[in-house]
Amino acid sequence: MVNYKKYLTIHGHFYQPPRENPWLEYVELQESAYPFHDWNERVCEECYSPNSVSKIVGDKSKVLDIVNNYAHMSFNMGPTLLSWMEKFRPKTYQRVIDADIESVKEFGGHGNALAQVYNHIIMPLANEHDKYTQVIWGIEDFKRRFGRMPEGMWLAETACDDETLGVLADCGIKFTVLSPYQAEKVKAFNDTDYTDVSHGEIDTTKPYRYYIKSRQGKSIDLFFYNAQVSQAVAFEELLKDGGRFTEKLKTAVKPDCDCLVNIATDGESYGHHTKFGDMALAYVLRIKSCDEGFTLTNYGQFLEKFPPKDEVVIKPVSSWSCCHGVGRWMEDCGCSTGGEAGWNQKWRKPLREALDFLRDKLAEVTELEGKKIFKDVWSARNDYISVILDRSFNSVNGFFKNNLLTDVNADGALKALRLMEIQRQCLLMYTSCGWFFNELSGLETVQIMKYAARAMQLAKMFTDENLETEFLDILENAKSNIPEQGTGKDIWQKYVKPSIVDEKNIATIWALKSLYFENIGAQTKIYCYDVYKHKQEKFEKGTTKLVVAHVTVTSEILRENTELVL
Repeated sequence: MVNYKKYLTIHGHFYQPPRENPWLEYVELQESAYPFHDWNERVCEECYSPNSVSKIVGDKSKVLDIVNNYAHMSFNMGPTLLSWMEKFRPKTYQRVIDADIESVKEFGGHGNALAQVYNHIIMPLANEHDKYTQVIWGIEDFKRRFGRMPEGMWLAETACDDETLGVLADCGIKFTVLSPYQAEKVKAFNDTDYTDVSHGEIDTTKPYRYYIKSRQGKSIDLFFYNAQVSQAVAFEELLKDGGRFTEKLKTAVKPDCDCLVNIATDGESYGHHTKFGDMALAYVLRIKSCDEGFTLTNYGQFLEKFPPKDEVVIKPVSSWSCCHGVGRWMEDCGCSTGGEAGWNQKWRKPLREALDFLRDKLAEVTELEGKKIFKDVWSARNDYISVILDRSFNSVNGFFKNNLLTDVNADGALKALRLMEIQRQCLLMYTSCGWFFNELSGLETVQIMKYAARAMQLAKMFTDENLETEFLDILENAKSNIPEQGTGKDIWQKYVKPSIVDEKNIATIWALKSLYFENIGAQTKIYCYDVYKHKQEKFEKGTTKLVVAHVTVTSEILRENTELVL
């Protein structure tokens, strides 16, 4: 009698959208995250940190073990989230990195961590340049943090098409993970006829090979997660009982072959959506899975042990959270997070049209001005991740050396940084969360509008065209579901315009600090600016205070100096 093995991989997609004010590079107070300062902080406290030190308890709540769940599960973490975590939750960040190092040793040289497209854009809706940059930035961010080349990459919302998979393969990615409902048909390598699996019937216990239509001779391997068990984690309260969770996993086992039970879930399920969900996960990973005969693995190791024997054809455009393909991020397709009776998402279309207009206009500006400065402007943008990850003078100078024309002067170098920042903001404004929810005036949608505003502000050095007027003419067609919020143009005026900051605002903040803090030094850091005090005088009469000063404000991002007299 053949003793077949049953393998288990639980994948967590840990992600928060970038939340920083694009002028300050700092996450401002978000009242909806109360009692925490912001949503990054809240979800980290409820989920990301607990999963790195999760408890297994016995009778009378006695702690039997402390488990770093990341060392035993497959996971991806968004690069922008890891950037925040590295700065504000360094202990949790380090435990995540250490977990991957441990998993490489445990799983035959294959780490648990997968990379992710950089800021979670919907790849099938992106142009070719943006697709490559998202993948390259995701890979380079991963290599800097985890110290190795990623084998797999998580696609935002698992949204993909043939071209997206081609870009992954071009960049050296071996595999990705999709929903079973994204597969169209399958066949064994030596068969001629395909079997239709377009309604989710694909066997999820093994990998498949996808031959890329747009890349002759190239392929990428695909895993499809078990949808029934994955959805049960989210909607059947499995994380309140590790035993029930394990029993549900057992339903996915195939008894007549070596098989992989694999599920993919929002990582926030394990603690944020379900309190103490991290503990149920730890119990399953460290105790129950072994008791039930599962062998823990990750996708990379399983792929090495059991290479694909079957070919898959995927649907033309698809994702895991929209049954209409990718309509959720471009039109009123019917997919949303709810809302009041009568609400719609017709605002999605003009919002995307406005951003597409701006992206294309700023691409023209970047190409026109960039050819005077860069050897190749789009290659330079791909390489700009080195500066985003390390804004030291050595890093910036290395970027200049690799990408600028030999005769570019200091002024040209500053312009180069401004062009690259325009492009960074253009990518950030496509973060998928801007369309995911039900209302135009929501936190995430306003956030992507702020990136658009910052991009236009930076572009004023290079063009006299009134991009904002044309942008708002399109955005005005987006209607809020809340009558008092009005149109996209109204929301822009209420929430985006007041957020815009320039060097005068920073100098004003410095002046206020200097009035009330005696120990303020000659050089002061205010958000992502350095303020250098040349001369200062204070005057007081009664309760009135006055400061007169000559200062230089330097942007850490753009390396530009602005002298001001206050």
